[in-house]
Amino acid sequence: MDDLMERYLSVCAELQQPTHASVLEVLGNNKSSDCCLKLAGNDQPGARLTDDDMLVLTKTLEGNSAIKGLDLRYNCITDKGAVHIAHLIQDSKSLQSLDLMCNDIEADGAEVIAKSLHKNITLKTLRMTGNKIGNQGAMQLATMLQINATLEEVDVSDCDLATQSVIAFAIVLMNNKRICAINVSRPLLFSLQEETTVHMAQMLVVNNTLKELHMGKHDMTDTGVETLCEALKRNISLRYLDLCCNRITRDGAKHLSEVLKQNCSLEILDLSFNCIEDVGAIHLSEAIKLPHSKLKALSVTSNKIRKGGLLSLSAAMRVNSSLTHIYIWGNKHEEPVCEAFSGLMSSGRLLKEHTDVSPYEVDGHVFLAEASHGLRRHYYWTSRYGQDRDSSNSALALMASDSWSQKSHS
Repeated sequence: MDDLMERYLSVCAELQQPTHASVLEVLGNNKSSDCCLKLAGNDQPGARLTDDDMLVLTKTLEGNSAIKGLDLRYNCITDKGAVHIAHLIQDSKSLQSLDLMCNDIEADGAEVIAKSLHKNITLKTLRMTGNKIGNQGAMQLATMLQINATLEEVDVSDCDLATQSVIAFAIVLMNNKRICAINVSRPLLFSLQEETTVHMAQMLVVNNTLKELHMGKHDMTDTGVETLCEALKRNISLRYLDLCCNRITRDGAKHLSEVLKQNCSLEILDLSFNCIEDVGAIHLSEAIKLPHSKLKALSVTSNKIRKGGLLSLSAAMRVNSSLTHIYIWGNKHEEPVCEAFSGLMSSGRLLKEHTDVSPYEVDGHVFLAEASHGLRRHYYWTSRYGQDRDSSNSALALMASDSWSQKSHS
């Protein structure tokens, strides 16, 4: 890191650019064993990094083989800065992860980054979350995945994807045998035919590499879930399915329960912010009770579930020990429910960091308060309030302990 600091100061002088306080602090504090430069804009003091800072930083890192990861979340990088990053990607022989979440990169910037990855053979993780690359930029990234043979994780959520680009990713994944995780949440869809879900289902029938799929905010209905579940019955690889913030009701939950009953490979299921109600929760409970159930984590946050459904889930946890993480906040917590989950925690069956509720007692009555623990892999606040392996982010903790996750990060 001392050499990198000297190089940075030299490049600043050469380009007649001022040094940046955040970069100086990170280079000064990093130990030689730390192979990731964490320059998240909401983590560091001073102004956020700009395109000019990207020019200096990328020139500083040219030829460096020690830095494996670059975290540039929450900065002010535009298409101009993306050009500098693309040059670094194209020339790098060591960079394995790149996080550009919540910058100002648009379609042109996404295109140059995509083209730089045509020849790159090191980068495994690319996160573009929150950059408005739109359909055009996403199409460039999808095309790139037909050529690149190294990337394992791609996050293009909240990037204003359209139907065409989501379908393009699905088609590419029918042949790509390298991608282990993809996040295409919150596209801008204007059709009610659920074409994106249909194509993702067709992909899951033939893809035996993908371990993690995020399809939150796809306006998915029970019909779409049924199509997806028919494919999941034939899929042997998917471990993590995120269907949060859709329009799934009790019928969709029933379809998912049928998949779980068939000895499916799913270990993490996120149904947060749907509407499965009591009947849907009971369907899932029936599947969880089975001895061959592999489900480790379930989120049914804000699903209009009342006493019957929640008690059914708590009873399922007592029958099968495989389910270790459950998230129920935002439903109707009547006193029997509070007592049931309090009992699970007091007995040690459910650890307090593995759920989003915390019991307390007032005047002899048990209540549940909200706890800050969560299932979802990507939180917008993660970079400031918790590290990527923080115990409060259970999806990451579970993935880190799984052999498939270890393989994808090796």
